[in-house]
Amino acid sequence: MIITSTPMRISFFGGGTDYPVWSREHGGAVLSTTIDKSCYITCRRLPPFFEYHSRVSYSKVENVVSNSAIEHPSVRACLQYLGMSEGVEIHHIADLPARTGLGTSSAFTVGLLLGLYALKNQMRDKQTLAREAIHVEQNLLGEAVGAQDQISAAYGGFNRIDFLQDGSFEVRRILASQSRIAELEQHLVLFFTGFSRTASEVAQEQLRVTPQKQRELEAIMEIVDRGEEIIVDSRRPIDEFGQLLHEGWKIKRSLTGRISNAAIDEIYEAGRSAGAIGGKLLGAGGGGFMLFCVPPERQEAVREKLKHLLCVPFRFSSRGSHVAVYEPEDMYDRALADHRNSVYASAESSDSRSGAVFNTTVGKVQPRGRS
Repeated sequence: MIITSTPMRISFFGGGTDYPVWSREHGGAVLSTTIDKSCYITCRRLPPFFEYHSRVSYSKVENVVSNSAIEHPSVRACLQYLGMSEGVEIHHIADLPARTGLGTSSAFTVGLLLGLYALKNQMRDKQTLAREAIHVEQNLLGEAVGAQDQISAAYGGFNRIDFLQDGSFEVRRILASQSRIAELEQHLVLFFTGFSRTASEVAQEQLRVTPQKQRELEAIMEIVDRGEEIIVDSRRPIDEFGQLLHEGWKIKRSLTGRISNAAIDEIYEAGRSAGAIGGKLLGAGGGGFMLFCVPPERQEAVREKLKHLLCVPFRFSSRGSHVAVYEPEDMYDRALADHRNSVYASAESSDSRSGAVFNTTVGKVQPRGRS
């Protein structure tokens, strides 16, 4: 049994410059941190005593006769990438819902790769793990995603990530005092807007217009430098960080009409009117979590103004994806799996001729007409 824990992330500045269509020509940079909300992947080799070959449990449950039949795209691609054809059982649970702007999809891919490597008694360093997750999502799945989420999930912590034109990346931990980081943390408030979306769909439109948005994306990159300067210089008021969030949000929402909408704009303006200095919608856009920078003395007023939304408490986290439980099991002899296949194939054929039906829930043959 292997269990991995992989953190979600909050991206402050630079989102959009991590897409290859931009970074391979101009470079890119983001400023982000992981938080104490994670996704957990449990995986093991499935004993060859079940009527299905593999089982995958997430928002739905898949019992499949071969790994190539798995519908979940990331699970199927990771198994194929690692050449794992044997039966496996994979379960996913998370602290927060998917498709909400916190990098959940990439955290899933990173955590799954780490768990599957552990099943093979192999480990990966943070850089390699991030690179392979990027490869799975961008190349094998062809998703319209950037590279910051996979890197944040693998490394963990409050970092500046630079994307180089040759496709490589550099991760640098923000060197600020613990009191300064705590001050920023105490100024941040997170609300769930309730609008869930697929980031890849929103990103497709942004990728399409990227060649026409060079001035805006250059401004977004420049804001990363300014945000880092504010954090590392404890003499500057933290309110400047909130003002920069507001500036960055105005630029980002101008990239495409799908990043925001009337309902999101209303939430943002309500927060600002109640005392928030600035904020942003997390992720590609279209919905999910809204982050505000609010002085502690004004936070109750903001929460009251947005009381129809769920306020989610959080703290920064410094730990990246890691194996939380490592209890490797011996592999079953391949002959057992082959024998299982022949037994169930024979049973299904016999049941079909006799008028019985196989109940895949409890794993026994029942006469037709019985529940």
